[in-house]
Amino acid sequence: MTSRPIRVLAHAKINLFLRVLRHREDGYHDIQSLVSPITLADEVSVLSADRLRVKVGGQTSAVGGLNLALVAALALAEGCPDAGGALIQINKRIPVAAGLGGGSADAAAALRALNDLWGCGVDAVALERIAERIGSDVPAMLRHEPLLMSGRGERLVPAEVATFHWALVRFGFGVRSPDAYRWWDIDGGRSGPDPGPLLAAAAGGDAETLGRHLFNDLEGPVFSRHPELRAAKQRLIEAGALGAVMSGSGSSVLGLARDAAHAGELAARFDGASPVVSPPPRRDNRSRSGVV
Repeated sequence: MTSRPIRVLAHAKINLFLRVLRHREDGYHDIQSLVSPITLADEVSVLSADRLRVKVGGQTSAVGGLNLALVAALALAEGCPDAGGALIQINKRIPVAAGLGGGSADAAAALRALNDLWGCGVDAVALERIAERIGSDVPAMLRHEPLLMSGRGERLVPAEVATFHWALVRFGFGVRSPDAYRWWDIDGGRSGPDPGPLLAAAAGGDAETLGRHLFNDLEGPVFSRHPELRAAKQRLIEAGALGAVMSGSGSSVLGLARDAAHAGELAARFDGASPVVSPPPRRDNRSRSGVV
């Protein structure tokens, strides 16, 4: 166990496509999706403490709370003899319930950081099994690379995705994933097209083709209940985006740009929007510091 704070960047993710296949008997849905981390990230810091708690901004949650990072800490502690107390501090930059995987990213970051802090020695395969118990998106966020996701999100295959620039449009409200999938069921949702052309464009860095093939099967049911998201997608297209798509279950909408300058121009047309890059540059995003 180390007494030094450990910091991890918890990167948000976007869905370049999301295909919903069917409702499962266990209440989940079988899906296919190409997910990629982006440069937008929370910062998660862990520090040895007398008890286990999470601080998000100025708000602290003790054991029994619903914060996914706290759930992750408890799940890791079950199989770690040297687990002790810890203060998990989260500097939030990823909006909540925005289809960007912020909560899952924080949980994955907490797993990685606490594995180091407590000296658990849990290898990558075992850590991913723990992540599966926490949430459908957590294993993908743990890997920090573009992935082709299937099943309910637990089946992951590395995917090749070139560097792309986006304008990320955010809203002041979230959309719960269970609601979005339930609306898909209610509306008699249909599955989207074969993603083959999209996958080829993503791997080859062909932004023009990728823009034409972006899709998300949850857009129909979510847009019908939140028309402002449909309007944002249309505004991005009219402003010159190569394509636009809702990420995950929403509420974030992304416009694909030609380059970094174009992404900045698109983002400037929306209040609170920002340019982002997918995937972020590869590097070890853990660091140790004497200051939290």
